[in-house]
Formats: sequence, structure tokens, C-alpha cells
Amino acid sequence: MTDNSPTPQSSSAAETGTDVVARNQGHDIPGLPPHRPRQTDIDPRAAKRAERQVALMFLASALMTVLFVIAFVQIPTTDTWPVPFFNATINASNTALGVTFGLAIFFIGAGAIQWAKKLMPDKEVVQLRHPLKSTQQERDEAAEVFWDGADESGFGQRKIIRRSLLLAMGLFPIPLVVMLRDLAPGPLDLGVLKETLWEEGSRIVTDPLERPVRPADVPIGGVVSAMPANLTEVQHEEGNLNARAKAAIILVRMAPEDIQSQQGEGWDYQGILAFSKICTHVGCPIALYQQRTHHLLCPCHQSTFDLSDSGNVVFGPAARALPQLPITVDEEGFLIARSDFDQPVGPSFWERDR
Repeated sequence: MTDNSPTPQSSSAAETGTDVVARNQGHDIPGLPPHRPRQTDIDPRAAKRAERQVALMFLASALMTVLFVIAFVQIPTTDTWPVPFFNATINASNTALGVTFGLAIFFIGAGAIQWAKKLMPDKEVVQLRHPLKSTQQERDEAAEVFWDGADESGFGQRKIIRRSLLLAMGLFPIPLVVMLRDLAPGPLDLGVLKETLWEEGSRIVTDPLERPVRPADVPIGGVVSAMPANLTEVQHEEGNLNARAKAAIILVRMAPEDIQSQQGEGWDYQGILAFSKICTHVGCPIALYQQRTHHLLCPCHQSTFDLSDSGNVVFGPAARALPQLPITVDEEGFLIARSDFDQPVGPSFWERDR
């Protein structure tokens, strides 16, 4: 049988509702310290000082939000700042945005905690278990408790806290709106997403040793991470990793009779296939190759691609096949690309086929 009688719950498992009520009424309970009023409960000056502290935190949050917007507009994304005591630099824009937005969140939270600890009532209350469906009387009592709590919190009386909090909360969503601009800083250029460094005659070299690859270097069942020979030079000119992210490929070799289909006629060379190394789900690098099944597994979300069948998806959340790079050999017998990928590499996006 189930006992549905009301059972008191309090902040301590060892004390009952009667104990809590007695303690709040000033009665001593063995093993429990008596309730002591806070300094802000008995000293109006301390309460006023705490009120100013809370308001300053909310105002600091508002200031950080304004500084976030200024940093977003004024600091170029290419600027860097030196790191003291280290021979390194950090991106100025990312650092400024992270610090200001983080402090905006922190000061709102810190102000709310200080408000609750120093100014709101600290009396313990007991909530009895009751049926899930509330009666009208209980709903009326809940509303009364809510409005009593609102009055006791001082939100209506403490104007400086109310106004500073409303200012901070009103400005807080602005960074979320401003950051939407980074989703498309200008007209969408599909060429930037579709084109890579691969072109006709681009020599394939190992990544990261940059050694040219001959067909004999890739045995049946072997896997080689590779990149275009001119990647290092272009990457240095760009000053970032965009080129590497788009051009990374993986070479695998299988028996020619095991190849069921390709994305283009004769895009392999003697059973050697080249595919983009970037998963078409969210862009994770892939290198987990299963020789017997010819499957390539993404370690992030387990998308699985069949490299013997045009790199098609056989499992997981990826929505399209891995792009295949057509390859051949040059006069010196090294593997080269016959052209660029014929589709964008990396994660899918809705305008991909526009």
C-alpha cells in the first residue's frame, strides 16, 4: 500500500518541518545552530551598501555588453595581441569578444547571487508533498506566496537595483543579435566554398611530411593522408588554416574489381582512390578505414562511407557522399590530381546546389 499522507521536506534530511518552523521561531534544536540575522537585516547602512554593490554589478554587465559591440565593430579579425611571457600571439577580436561577453554574463549572475544572499529573506520554508493536481485554494495560495516573495525581494522598492537589472537584461541580447552577422558577412560566394587548391596537375604529397606519392607507396588496404604540394606556401600567405581544411584528402587502395562505382569514370589509378578527408556532416577529419569492408568511419558521430561505392553514406547522420578527387600520374610517375573536386567539400548546406 502507498502512503499518500503529506511528508515534510526541508533543506536538511535530518530535520522535520516542525523542526524548521521551531527554529525559525527562535527555538533551539539540539544539533542545529540557531538562526542568526544577517548584517543587512539589522543594519540599514549595510543593506544600502549591498544594494549599491548589486547595482554596480548589473551596470558592469551593461558596460561589458556595450564594449562587446564596440570590439565587434572596431577590432579587425586579423589583428593579434602578444601573450605576455610567451613567444606567442592570440587573435585580438576573438579574445575581446570572449572576455566582454563572458564578463557580461558573469556580472549578471554575480549580482543576482549577491542580491539573494544579502537582501532577500533567508528564512527556511517547508514544502509538503501533495497531489499533482492543485486545488483552486492552493493556486490562490501560490499566487499569494509569489507576490509576497516579490514584495519581500525588494524589486519594487529598490529602484536602483530594478533599473540597473532591467538595463543589463535589456542590453544582454544585443551580442546574440550582433553575432548573427558572422553567419554571412557579405553576399554568399559559393565559389569560396566550392573551390579548393586542387587543380589539374597538382602533385599529391603526404601530410605532413610533404613527400610526393608514387602508386607503389600505397599498398592494397593502405591509407595515406595527403594534401596538394603547394598547400604550405598558400597557407602561409593566408595566415590561417582555411586552405588546409578544404584540401585535405585520404588515399586508399583496393583491388580494382572491388570498386563498385565512382563519382566519375576512371577517377582512380590502378585501384587508388582519393576522397576528401572532411566529413560531410559537421566537418570532422576522417581517417578510420576498414580494409575488409572499404568503409571509412567518422569518429565524431559515426557517419560511415563506402569508398568502394562512390563514397556513399551507409550509416550515420551525414547527408551526402564524400567528394572524390580524380587522380592520375605525371611523367615522373607521381600521383597528381586531374582537376578540383566537382562538388563542395565539408558539411552540407542548403544552397550547395544553387
